[in-house]
Amino acid sequence: MAAKKNNNQAKIIDKDIPYYKNKFWKVFFYTLGGILVFFLFASWGLFGSMPSFVDLENPDSNLATEIIASDGAILGKYFEQNRSQLKYSDLPQNFVQALVATEDERFYEHSGIDGRGTLRAIASLGTSGGASTLTQQLAKQLFHGEGSKFLPFRIVQKVKEWIIAIRLERQYTKSEILAMYCNVYDFGNYSVGVSSAAKTYFSKLPKDLTVDESAMLVGMFKNSGLYNPIRNIKGVTNRRNVVLAQMAKNHIITPSQKEKLQSEPIVLHFKLESHREGTATYFREYLRDYMKKWVEENKKPDGSDYNVYKDGLKIYTTIDSRMQLHAEEAVSKHMANLQEQFFIESKTNKNAPFINISDVETQRILNQAMKSSSRWAILKEQEKSDEEIKKTFSVKTKMTVFTWKGEKDTIMTPLDSIRYYKHFLQSGLMAMDPQTGGIKAWVGGINYKYFQYDHVGQGARQVGSTFKPFVYATAIEQLGMSPCDTIVDGPFIIRKGRHHVTEDWEPRNSDNKYRGMVTLKQGLANSINVISAKLIDKVGPEAVVELAHKLGIKSDIPAQPSIALGAVDVTVQDMVAAYSTFANQGVYIKPQFITRIEDKSGVVIYEPIPESHDVLNKDVAFAVIKLLEGVTEGGSGARLRTQGGGSGSNRWTGYPYSFTNPIAGKTGTTQNQSDGWFMGMVPNLVTGVWVGCEDRSARFKSMAYGQGATAALPVWAYFMKLCYADQNLKVSKTDFDRPPNLSIKVDCYTARKVKDSTAVEQPTDEFEL
Repeated sequence: MAAKKNNNQAKIIDKDIPYYKNKFWKVFFYTLGGILVFFLFASWGLFGSMPSFVDLENPDSNLATEIIASDGAILGKYFEQNRSQLKYSDLPQNFVQALVATEDERFYEHSGIDGRGTLRAIASLGTSGGASTLTQQLAKQLFHGEGSKFLPFRIVQKVKEWIIAIRLERQYTKSEILAMYCNVYDFGNYSVGVSSAAKTYFSKLPKDLTVDESAMLVGMFKNSGLYNPIRNIKGVTNRRNVVLAQMAKNHIITPSQKEKLQSEPIVLHFKLESHREGTATYFREYLRDYMKKWVEENKKPDGSDYNVYKDGLKIYTTIDSRMQLHAEEAVSKHMANLQEQFFIESKTNKNAPFINISDVETQRILNQAMKSSSRWAILKEQEKSDEEIKKTFSVKTKMTVFTWKGEKDTIMTPLDSIRYYKHFLQSGLMAMDPQTGGIKAWVGGINYKYFQYDHVGQGARQVGSTFKPFVYATAIEQLGMSPCDTIVDGPFIIRKGRHHVTEDWEPRNSDNKYRGMVTLKQGLANSINVISAKLIDKVGPEAVVELAHKLGIKSDIPAQPSIALGAVDVTVQDMVAAYSTFANQGVYIKPQFITRIEDKSGVVIYEPIPESHDVLNKDVAFAVIKLLEGVTEGGSGARLRTQGGGSGSNRWTGYPYSFTNPIAGKTGTTQNQSDGWFMGMVPNLVTGVWVGCEDRSARFKSMAYGQGATAALPVWAYFMKLCYADQNLKVSKTDFDRPPNLSIKVDCYTARKVKDSTAVEQPTDEFEL
């Protein structure tokens, strides 16, 4: 019976072998077919959209727009993600080798999918590591980001990665794939791409990275959130050492080099790129506002709008990064020095920093500041009443405040912080090439992080005696006068009704003295008010206003004789452009700050056309230059050449300046020393400087420190000394070009040299100096 049973079983087994073979091949082919159909459906986008040929050609790279100086330096960026485009040739070889050795050893052998790695990962169920190639990782970064944790979705995404990777390999070379991957990876701290990461963590270009620095950045590809050198230096060091070991394993570095590099600590030069820090911050914000209007007027070829934060534009500017740094240093050095004096004077002022204003006026200023603050806006959104909000300004709180010695953590009430910040002297500086109109330096304030108001292009302030050259220019042009002509400095009144004055106007000189017969050159050199008043009386205020507008001043200027003494609000930008007309032989050129704009592919999409027009003939312009040279030869700007010092010379930052080259300039001080100005010119560079507090009632008590010759002139002098020391800048020390056959007498006989009248303290009750 047993033998019979065994025979039956053998027959069944023999009979079922073809059956099971058939079953196996059916399952195999159905499975294979299902996989092929699955891949086919995925490639058609049935499981979610797939990138088209155009998408692969132009992936959404979300590139930062770069602001580039005239000397090639990057001033800053506009970005949602701080990402910069680089080419394969920009990457150091040690970085490329480290990346391939660590992330994808068979990168140059596969076509997007590493078969061996995939089989190994499947066999070990992922315990021996993943199998994503660099191309797959690029596909994930470009088109769908982080994978889903839900297994079915994850499988679909993985398949899509494989398909996109294969397409990328067909579309791009290996070098292009590596460059693209290095451009899109997020290294944390607002740094997307190797270019941004190299600048953020090491303050250098990618091509300058050392082997160990490259190894650190390659190590961050594994997980930049975990391996963040700012928060986890130990973990980053360990990860870097793994990369160095991989480099040694692949014979990129020797074992001894590996050991030496692994023993060295990571040295960072961390500098977080942000819109509020770095160089040319005020200019970059001015440019950002300009670009908002530019994108409305300039469209892409398809009619859509450019996105300044994502389209990777390159904005080439006229700013010279070296001059910009010199200008920022000059402002910082002098303002820190002058601020010390301001705080000293404030100690004896119970209502500091305000002088000679009522309690009512003080409270009005403080209330306005409170209502303009972010604290007020936030509490208003929470539907707090005005009284409730005001009470919070009297509650002490922890805060970080600006000081010239660095940020300081302190405890004070928000109201006290407002009064504290009102103490700070502000400044605006702009330098421009008068022949091209190119703006070379722009410093809109003392610290953009704490003081965003731009005192170059945004804030107009009374200009004081820096307006007087426009009066003199009008007189020379219309009356045929010369710098050598004489005029009596004596008591003078413009009667009621003449030139629209509503009551008799009797201008007085700042020292309440009269000098008798003086030349026009002496009149401007010593900023004599009576001379300016007599000249505007002769030509009429309307003629002066007309000339000022031709010179590019956009402010509303009242047709009143008092404008001869500077009762006019003008921006630093407009003043520099106006003075540049004199240096450019009477031709006005509109200030220019952009030379061209390129798209991310390097195609020029915008080039501005310079705007210019004739204002004065060459002879008149040169005559004004000679007048202004007199200011620095023996007038209110003489301290540019002297070495003896004077009242308040401890605040003449950088003194003695000892300039010997021709300089045309003009100081300016407004009533009560609320504003100090200096306009300085050499043949190829015109620079204007303004200094004053945010509120005009916050000021120096005395002329010694509040006058333009002390408040503003040292900034110009310090800046120019730095520019002259930097010989690559080629700032001129030569004479201004003298027109051939000059018809106006400019070389005047002077019996004695006029001393620096601003070196001593003088009372004032008029716009002066």
